[in-house]
Amino acid sequence: MKTSQENAADYSRRPAPDRALAVPVDCAGMRLDAALARMFPEHSRSRLQGWLKDGRIRVDGSAAEPRRKVFGGERVELEALPAAAAGAEALGETIAEAIPLPIVFEDAHILVIDKPAGLVVHPGNGNRSGTLMNALLHHAPQLAAVPRAGIVHRLDKDTSGLLVVAKTLEAQTDLVRQLQARSVSRRYLALALGRVAHDGTIDAPLARHAAQRTKMAVVRAGGREARTHFAVRERFAACTLLECRLETGRTHQIRVHLTSIGHPLVGDPTYGRRRSGDARLDAFPRQALHAWRLGLRHPADGAEMAWEAPLPDDFARLLESLRG
Repeated sequence: MKTSQENAADYSRRPAPDRALAVPVDCAGMRLDAALARMFPEHSRSRLQGWLKDGRIRVDGSAAEPRRKVFGGERVELEALPAAAAGAEALGETIAEAIPLPIVFEDAHILVIDKPAGLVVHPGNGNRSGTLMNALLHHAPQLAAVPRAGIVHRLDKDTSGLLVVAKTLEAQTDLVRQLQARSVSRRYLALALGRVAHDGTIDAPLARHAAQRTKMAVVRAGGREARTHFAVRERFAACTLLECRLETGRTHQIRVHLTSIGHPLVGDPTYGRRRSGDARLDAFPRQALHAWRLGLRHPADGAEMAWEAPLPDDFARLLESLRG
């Protein structure tokens, strides 16, 4: 029986109507829609639920409800969509827009971008235009045939730094599998409030906040595994510059983890922004977080590649003032 890793999404080969996958044994006890989201991570859970209702996904030959529990080993059949149609469905009504993109690297397979703070990655409520996805569709129109315009990971709106985008279905499949295998290296520079005493690792599961659903929180049970390694780069009177390395990539992971140990990010309006006693820190208008280094295997030839992005001007000026 295939493992969940072997059942990872393959964007280059859409399942034919009669092609079946076995539900991985490590999905036993999960809801069907949750198991499907793990088996087909290129599709959102809401889309998979819609396909279940439309009868385009069958379990052991029959229609099934999203809430049904799985035991592992069930036969799942997913009705195919042509690649271009699948990409178009995933993009919905997203339009191409001529938005400048700071490109660090580009070839026929991948695109690496130094995302500026303030740029939203995916369109959503209140952000139907002016996003990275809109910009990508203008820069490389062929991305309309790739699910999510080739975006395989994300940064928060006000986090700056490096993102990789797949330009082909084959590259997207490979990058998703690298992310699932945790072989992609992602390192961040973070300015945290307070004086952090030593290097460390935060191993604390994350889940949606019980009361504020737009926030994440550390939980004792029921959350998703999350692990952040951090090292002290430089200490100042009221804050500490850290280098953080993600082992997992959960929503708001670094922001929530550092807050959980009493060192929220400078400028973070969502997780524990507080007065520091230093007007320069209190005036910083966003979370001081920058994805400065990205490393991965090239999806076409397996070559090890890495890129670095300098700090954006606002972050660099803040550090200069603290050193002065």
